[in-house]
Amino acid sequence: MYESQGRYSEAEPLLKRSLKISEEQLGSTHPDTATSLNNLAGLYESQGRYSEAEPLYRRSLEIMESQLGADHPSTATNLNNLANLYLSKGSYEKAEPLLKRSLQIREQQLGKDHPDTAVSLNNLAVLYFNQNRLGEAEQLIAQSLSIRLKVLGENHPTTQSSIQNLSNLVKVALEQDRTAELSDHLLTRRILLQLRKQNPGSSSVDIANENPH
Repeated sequence: MYESQGRYSEAEPLLKRSLKISEEQLGSTHPDTATSLNNLAGLYESQGRYSEAEPLYRRSLEIMESQLGADHPSTATNLNNLANLYLSKGSYEKAEPLLKRSLQIREQQLGKDHPDTAVSLNNLAVLYFNQNRLGEAEQLIAQSLSIRLKVLGENHPTTQSSIQNLSNLVKVALEQDRTAELSDHLLTRRILLQLRKQNPGSSSVDIANENPH
């Protein structure tokens, strides 16, 4: 709660205490300890303290892989979170294989229409968008949005986030005269038609990654 409110100085001692209890009572390699490490890393990432967050994310991932398995959904979550850290740092070459592995695990273990699969699709799309690979990014965002419309409904916050991400990407493609790179996905074409009617002016837009700790 404190982290979501930006009250980082109040959140940090609680997360550190939780980690200490987990390590002392459950052991340094227990999955709950990995969760505590992940949560503390997330706090540091929120503050831009990347050098402190990375070793915690890495240690958490190692625990999940060794205790739960390389293909466990919790491992996929840790892969996603570490990858998002690299995205924030602009280390795209490190982020891409982690995001692809997270997506593969979620598709295999949770299913291609699971909300967590949609998260992985979105975050891989963010990577491609940041690399100016608009066509690849658009297909993934459209796929993520399709899952959320089907499973969560149009009014769900994450569905609305996907709609905004896809709209922003299509807007960039329109402004750069690169709409030929976009797919024939119905959602993409619908947004493209709307934007052409609006004739939006040039502006700087971005799309958001997701890091549900």
